[in-house]
Amino acid sequence: MELEDRPPPALVAMVGGPQGSGLETSAQVLTVAYAAVGYRVLASREYHSNIIGRHSYTLIGVDPARLPGGHRYPVDIAAFMDAESVFTHYQDLAPGSYLVYDTGLAGVELHRIPSVEPETRRRILAGLEKLGVEPKVGSVVDMLAGRGVRTVGLDFRRLLATLRERYGLTYAAARRFTSMIVAASVAAVTGLSLEELKEGLGYRFRGRPHLVEQNLALAEEVYRQLASLPPLRLPDPESPPDEYMVVTGNEAVAIGKAAAGLGLQSYYPITPAQDESFYLEAHEESTGIVVFQAEDELAAIAAATGAALAGARAATATSGPGFDLMIEGLGWACMNEAPVVVTLYQRGGPSTGLPTRGSQEDLLDAAFAGHGECPRVVLASWSHEEAMRDAVEAFNLAEEYQLPVVHLLDKFLANSVATIEAPRVEGLVLRRGPLVERPGAGYRRFALPGPVSPRALLGRAVMWYTGDEHDEYGHISEEPSTRIAMVNKRLEKLDMVARSVPEMGGRAALYPEDADPAQLDLLIYSWGTAARVSADAVDYLLARGVRAALLRVHYFSPYPGGVVSRIVEEARSAGAKVVDVEHNRQAQAAALAKMYSGVEFDARLLKYTGRPIYLHELLDALGSVLRGQGGEVHLSYGA
Repeated sequence: MELEDRPPPALVAMVGGPQGSGLETSAQVLTVAYAAVGYRVLASREYHSNIIGRHSYTLIGVDPARLPGGHRYPVDIAAFMDAESVFTHYQDLAPGSYLVYDTGLAGVELHRIPSVEPETRRRILAGLEKLGVEPKVGSVVDMLAGRGVRTVGLDFRRLLATLRERYGLTYAAARRFTSMIVAASVAAVTGLSLEELKEGLGYRFRGRPHLVEQNLALAEEVYRQLASLPPLRLPDPESPPDEYMVVTGNEAVAIGKAAAGLGLQSYYPITPAQDESFYLEAHEESTGIVVFQAEDELAAIAAATGAALAGARAATATSGPGFDLMIEGLGWACMNEAPVVVTLYQRGGPSTGLPTRGSQEDLLDAAFAGHGECPRVVLASWSHEEAMRDAVEAFNLAEEYQLPVVHLLDKFLANSVATIEAPRVEGLVLRRGPLVERPGAGYRRFALPGPVSPRALLGRAVMWYTGDEHDEYGHISEEPSTRIAMVNKRLEKLDMVARSVPEMGGRAALYPEDADPAQLDLLIYSWGTAARVSADAVDYLLARGVRAALLRVHYFSPYPGGVVSRIVEEARSAGAKVVDVEHNRQAQAAALAKMYSGVEFDARLLKYTGRPIYLHELLDALGSVLRGQGGEVHLSYGA
């Protein structure tokens, strides 16, 4: 199959190997190299919750025109360091695809690989038995070659020996360059020049020219050995940006927070949230941001809340288990109208769950966690660019309306690397809400009628903060009339947010923007990274004559109930199928649509394996819906 016949992105490459073997380096080098040429790139990493040894891989989507929203199978080229990758992903290659592998692994048998989980081994064995293929790397490679996959064997040991001899490296030191073999293989087969690959090496090993030189020498030998292969043809990039950034989702949020004037970030290490705080720590000296590692998550939110009351823009970042431990502190912040930001990176749960796998399982937790009625803004980003902007807006909303803001992302966004246009500071607005510099005697921190009382910072006036219900001064009170006034005061903040942030284009968005709901065959309802791949599906369907659109929810509190009900009703009036797409089992965003808008869905396409929704499986499921299939479909592709 030619590249142009496949769904977007234009090219998908996979690099695989053991955890801790340098795959992140391979992906980063390739991402920067493609970006330097002008391509839009999304590189997404999948890995076990294991420091070293277990199977890991990265999918790299490359497109000439737009940043891919997700990935699809089959891949166009796979370059593997180990035998486990060959066994795990042999079904992910189609005729015309490339497989680059280590010839030294040809004799490795599946049962001799200790890192393969028993269930995975049984699944792979069953698949190979159906095909009549011996569970040995060489046999799998022969089978793929017979199917039209272009299999390319390289002697990794000899390549590394050449490098070792040239630079006088030890065997152990040379092995660390194995990741360069797979990166150079992908680059060579997809038509990148050595000079373009050097751009990626220069970025990854900036300040260490000897590593650039050694990696480039190894890449030159790989290029020489692959010179006779017909390269995969990528379309030329369209209008590359003048300035671009290569960032992970974690880094995008951190950069947004720094631009917003973050003063203190507290955290307790937890995957996949911790990388955001680590990134801020690495730039602590240049930014002046205080990054505080607390003894636990409750201490983390308490520290951030205290800093916010003292006048700093303060946040904490965590994942599902940590957020659960923060709930008491979140309730305290609600009661005391504290402008604290909680960045919540979702992973598979409950409990420890799937520490390094993605999900959208924490939506209802973010919206309702805590006892009592605790108003908070909940917004969910769908891209690296939006995550950066939302990090700024989270602080604006928190301070303007004096309430907690939960910023929802997921592992798929956090651990993916994307090329994005460099953000502009023009138009960046920081809104701090009503601050009182000299409050004077008789200052009432929680002055009625509100809902937003003039805020004085700690130390500027005498004031009281307590977890109990209180009067205007903060004194504990159980007087019914006071209770009614204070509950209403806090909850009415969400009404103010709803009035200030428009439903369409703010709390919800339609893709394409000019789509007419009354002229649709298919309306997808989604959020977060599930909405990104849904947008790719919409583009693919539109190009084939299906009138499709995406309704994406951006804010879940306050929920854009009016626009959701209106658009769904208009689509239904045209006979369109209305489909929910999410990364959870309970269709949590659909539940909120039902709760706030009375909306029902013709089908719910759900994935909760911990792996992302891939474009090809989503298109297959949407095709079934268009042919009349309804109900609930559980997607499951991916190892």
